Amino acid sequence: MQIRVLYFAVFREQIGRDSDIVALPEGSQVRDAIVALAKRHPQIDRLRGRFRVAVNQDFSDDERVLVEGDEIALIPPVAGGADAPAGPTAGAVSAGARHVQLLATTLSVDRCIAAVGGAGMGGIVTFTGMVRRHSHGALIDHLEYEAYGTMAVREMTRLCDEIEAEIAGSRLAVEHRTGRLAVGDVAVVIAAAAPHRAEAFAACRAMIDRLKQRVPIWKKEVGDDGAEWVGLGP
Repeated sequence: MQIRVLYFAVFREQIGRDSDIVALPEGSQVRDAIVALAKRHPQIDRLRGRFRVAVNQDFSDDERVLVEGDEIALIPPVAGGADAPAGPTAGAVSAGARHVQLLATTLSVDRCIAAVGGAGMGGIVTFTGMVRRHSHGALIDHLEYEAYGTMAVREMTRLCDEIEAEIAGSRLAVEHRTGRLAVGDVAVVIAAAAPHRAEAFAACRAMIDRLKQRVPIWKKEVGDDGAEWVGLGP
């Protein structure tokens, strides 16, 4: 059987391509695919244990059995952002009725506020993440954000559903940039509404914290000392 493998961020750069087609025996598991890929690309073997795997846009363990036509993505440590290579991350990606968007253009706090407001909401809390000049003592010239576009929107939508289920009455909206961002540019906007302020603050905080942990968006810092993928290194 054949499966398609997608590479992002540090993998795409080091391997020199954004995808592979791999032939595997029937009944192979995710771990078998990783072994086969590591033999083909030593970079994967060197980073073993430092990345996650998604199958058909869902995070997966090593024991999942693969079938013909499955799509595997190697997910390096995420840092909330991305410039999309061709294919799954090109252009704007949105989540239909819910206001969850991955955009290559300017983000809007007003759009997010409008998406969560309503007569029953007593407060709206927003978070705006911006590109700063300094990071861990280094001077930053710009950031480059790369995303697994369709999966990133899917995961952000799941986070909205998850947090809204945990925090009664809350409603969330989020926009995230892709591409090259200069110092001062806005990288992410979140709006959280709720009947009371405590719940609105909690929902907004939960969204940004979980987004940075789980959503397949990567950030490369480019500065005077070179370039580095946040969470993994050059």
